[in-house]
Amino acid sequence: MNRWKSEKHFTSWLGLSPGSKITGGKRLSGKTKRVVNRAAMALRMAVSSLYKSSCALGAYYRKMKARLGAPKAITAKAHKLARLIYCILKYGTEYTDVGQEYYAQQYKSRVIKKPEEARPTAWL
Repeated sequence: MNRWKSEKHFTSWLGLSPGSKITGGKRLSGKTKRVVNRAAMALRMAVSSLYKSSCALGAYYRKMKARLGAPKAITAKAHKLARLIYCILKYGTEYTDVGQEYYAQQYKSRVIKKPEEARPTAWL
């Protein structure tokens, strides 16, 4: 894993990081670049199996799918999995799943902490 400087470089190499097409201070596109990478395709296939999973990763995927749609949610979740894999392989850390309920509780507390004008009324 020493080939990549950071997890950002790794996810960019996989073609899973968001684009940053900016000119004149204006963001034109955030679309991911098209890269033919077998590891990225495997991560996307792994993400599609998380839909019915009762773990925090599955809850995150379902939330993103409802907000962004399936293709963008799959790419976003594959990006998150790639970052997890990078940390596991580079630093030898272990992944411990906190569970779907803990993720939902954390998400709800973040929504409640938002200022009143930034909070959508449909969520509460």
